[in-house]
Amino acid sequence: MGLEKYLVKDFISQSDSQDKETVYSGVSQRVFFGLSEAVAITKKLWIWVLLGVGLGAFIHNYIPQEMIHSAISKTGFFSVPIAVALGVPMYGSCAAIVLVAVVLFNKGVPLGTALAFMMAVVALSLPEAIMLRRAMRLQLILIFFGVIAAAIIITGYVFNLLQLSILSSSL
Repeated sequence: MGLEKYLVKDFISQSDSQDKETVYSGVSQRVFFGLSEAVAITKKLWIWVLLGVGLGAFIHNYIPQEMIHSAISKTGFFSVPIAVALGVPMYGSCAAIVLVAVVLFNKGVPLGTALAFMMAVVALSLPEAIMLRRAMRLQLILIFFGVIAAAIIITGYVFNLLQLSILSSSL
């Protein structure tokens, strides 16, 4: 597609020179490396999991189901793109946002809409775009966001249609 011209050349040449393959002499070194990586990831994610559980509990206990139903019914066909647009300014880890999406689904938000919101928070967050700015020019970031947003919206509509067809066939 010829999009290489939108990459930041200095960033790529720096990362290529820093990449070195690590060689492990035995199983114990691999296990130690794996455990240390697991601890590092857990240290980074625990707060996001806690925030996700807290936000999910808040939505579950304090936001009436009727309010969510009325908001979704007012937006109708545009609920999936609106969910994607609402997810972009947010930032969260996969572990935290899954809990929020489950609560939204349990409150009556269609499955595809909840999934679209969840995927947008994880894949299209503004902080992510700021981080990508070091390696990509704005044009490539906009192309990336456009392609991913279109795929998320299509996925949301497909899951909403699947949910409708399954519910109508079970009635």
